[in-house]
Amino acid sequence: MTRSTPEHPERPDDRVDRIVAAWARERPDLDTTPPAVIGRLHLIGRLLTAQLVAEYERWGLSEGEFDVLATLRRAGAPYARTAGELASHTMITTGGLTKRVDRLVERGLVRRDVDAGDARQRTISLTAAGRALIDDAYTAHIANEQRLLASLPAEDRAALERILAGWLASLERAP
Repeated sequence: MTRSTPEHPERPDDRVDRIVAAWARERPDLDTTPPAVIGRLHLIGRLLTAQLVAEYERWGLSEGEFDVLATLRRAGAPYARTAGELASHTMITTGGLTKRVDRLVERGLVRRDVDAGDARQRTISLTAAGRALIDDAYTAHIANEQRLLASLPAEDRAALERILAGWLASLERAP
């Protein structure tokens, strides 16, 4: 079965189309179209995560370790943040952050120092080796993301970015 749209006149049905059609048949009393978007986003998210993680692993990093190093690098010189700041600028919980920072300290990629302004706080900083690694890994990461987006025309990428940004903002505002 082929589903035609003006943008994709010969797009073949995928498993999401089959799931939506089956639910529409079984539950005609419900609007079963949301999985056409949500289901695809879920599947795309899983596929993208696998591709991104594979690239991080090429550099000897987990997804969380890459996130910590990238967050420190984009902070700008001196490439340091307190643990609380680091947690708020990553997608990692504070509990998960401690384990990742410990592993990065062991590998000589970051160091923990007593915060100059508050002896109770610790500052996590990139070492020279950590900065060199994240610079190389991030260059490869961007090339990987470009490859993953290459099949989308520029105008579709721009529209998708705008749509997803608006949707994310509304979901984050929701109780």
